[in-house]
Amino acid sequence: MTDVTENYFFELTPERVLEAVETAGLLCTGRCMALNSFENRVYDVELEGEPPTRTVAKFYRPGRWTEAQIREEHEFLFDLQAEEVPVIAPVSFLASGQGNDSGTAGLSTLHRTPTGIWFSLFPKVGGRAPEELSDDQLLRIGRLLARIHNVGARKDAPHRVKIGPESYGISNLEFLLGNNFLPLDFSGRYDKAVREICGLTRNLMENVTFQRIHGDCHLGNLLWNQNGPFFLDFDDMVRGPAVQDLWLLVPGRDPEALRQRNVLLEGYTEMRVFDPATLRLIEPLRALRFVHYAAWIARRWQDPAFPRAFPHFGTHRYWQDETEDLEEQLRLIS
Repeated sequence: MTDVTENYFFELTPERVLEAVETAGLLCTGRCMALNSFENRVYDVELEGEPPTRTVAKFYRPGRWTEAQIREEHEFLFDLQAEEVPVIAPVSFLASGQGNDSGTAGLSTLHRTPTGIWFSLFPKVGGRAPEELSDDQLLRIGRLLARIHNVGARKDAPHRVKIGPESYGISNLEFLLGNNFLPLDFSGRYDKAVREICGLTRNLMENVTFQRIHGDCHLGNLLWNQNGPFFLDFDDMVRGPAVQDLWLLVPGRDPEALRQRNVLLEGYTEMRVFDPATLRLIEPLRALRFVHYAAWIARRWQDPAFPRAFPHFGTHRYWQDETEDLEEQLRLIS
């Protein structure tokens, strides 16, 4: 991203947010509140009306996704909505000139600020995050996830990232090494562990079906309201194996976690066939997520929010733990 765009993104203020939303042809009351989000900038904005309504304005981090990739996220949400799967799809709003593909006025789910930052508006929907999941809730979530995957399998998203050893492993490893994030006393061990994990994962992923999935399907992206469960934040949507979403919902390895995963799968298989052989991908996918997460923080280190949120990142102890965790993953995969 350019320095101007980067600085504008880092310094988004409520005033700039309101100004951007109003360029989309909407009138704001002036009430604007930042919501919790590291990757993007997300705001709860009140719009004029009788009574006033609320919308969520999502400003995409510059340089992360292309326009085509963002539109594929929106397309997936609309595909789900058309099948009555409970998701929060973006709203269409005025996209004049500089924000529209054609350069003419019209309706779009994606708009651009004068400094080049893409943003979208979403309905404000209430819900609560469940602290613990009962077996009945796990069954319902399993059915919901199967419905999401049924829709995801019907269409491709060629511009989205394909999760695997190259995208989540090697490219992130090379970024970390190339930018000297790893201390010398761990760089060799870390490099060896990641490359061996990626080599094994390539073999394990042969003949595995890849499709549109949520991609970041942990419990923090699950809410529950009077209508039941629904997933938030399809920003990390990827092309990947279905098991990626399943293991993130129940990530543990202990007997209780394994029992809960079986309950989740029981609900899932009521709505969709699941290949149990893909369960062997859980530990490789977990290992790739370790590398991807470390590189995600490293790539964002110039964002002032990240050093404050991750003060332990980059310390000797941090890389010791990361290296030992990856070596343990390698033992589990081998």
